[in-house]
Amino acid sequence: MYTPSLPSSRPSPRRSARQGAVAATPMAFVQAVALAYARRGMDPAGALAQAQIAPEQVADDAARITAWQMEALCGAAMRELDDEALGWFERRLPWGSYGLLARASLSAPTLGLALARWCRHHGLLTQSIALRLSSDGARAELAIDEQLDLGPLREFCLVSVLRNVLGLASWFIDARLPVLGAQFPFAAPAHAGAYRVLFTGPTQFGAERAALQFDARHLQLPLVRGEAAMDALLQHALPLTVRQYRRHRLLVQRVRQLLAAAPQAAHSAQTVAQQLHLSPRTLHRQLAAEGATLQQLKDEVRRARATELLHRSDRPIKQVAQAAGFASEKSFIRAFKGWTGQSPAEFRQRSRPAG
Repeated sequence: MYTPSLPSSRPSPRRSARQGAVAATPMAFVQAVALAYARRGMDPAGALAQAQIAPEQVADDAARITAWQMEALCGAAMRELDDEALGWFERRLPWGSYGLLARASLSAPTLGLALARWCRHHGLLTQSIALRLSSDGARAELAIDEQLDLGPLREFCLVSVLRNVLGLASWFIDARLPVLGAQFPFAAPAHAGAYRVLFTGPTQFGAERAALQFDARHLQLPLVRGEAAMDALLQHALPLTVRQYRRHRLLVQRVRQLLAAAPQAAHSAQTVAQQLHLSPRTLHRQLAAEGATLQQLKDEVRRARATELLHRSDRPIKQVAQAAGFASEKSFIRAFKGWTGQSPAEFRQRSRPAG
């Protein structure tokens, strides 16, 4: 393994505070970047210095670096080597290659179609690997078929490709995509514990191929990003691969779908939590972390159901109240006035064209 030589560099207190991260990334990935330089006959000293990684750290297999350091190292290396694949494939992927794939997927109406496009278009970049998306109805799987020998960069490649797709998928729907499980076709490395940070869910080594699984219902989620957001992302995209996606609003979506599927049900915290395989306490805590409450979501779903019925049907107010999940017409009228400032009858009259 090529070991770079550069002056010792330590993060300043100010930089360390800005990074604010735990050193969890294994040194094996830094060594893989250094190997990519060595294969090109180039010196990684500059990239390592930008990431503030000292030479004695690189030689220490047990050492760890922060996500910020890995981001800085990979960003410098990709530009200096002009290879977004960092030496993994049979040919370089010039800077901007993965951005083209991301743009090609952006117009897809759902995450499933976006990922299918990504897998198909990835084959235009390299023949070393092929990406495959499948679903059995409950679980979706994104797998990598190795078509050429990836050599000593195999682990770094497979982990990075899956993390890249995972980060982009989360960005597309603006919600962290929870991984139900991940598999890799090599023996557990010495730093196997780091995989608990890289992928949620259990990780299996010695598998047939590299793959990760997630709830297939995510495939139906709409993409919420546009071209302007994509332009901004591509100026600083590496955190999607290096760091866990920060937004995690999927529980709100799941609760909203559950409520809308049975608008007339009482939907207590106990019954909702039970259907989501959570405790009521966890349900309230996670919704609060996503900036919502169960009552707020119940009101949103009831209001949407009520306004739709008032606008599109001639049902009596009492029936609309029942269909929207209210125990009485009186409580419905009171709630509706609080939402809109109008009674249901006034709303119905004003929402319909005259004549």
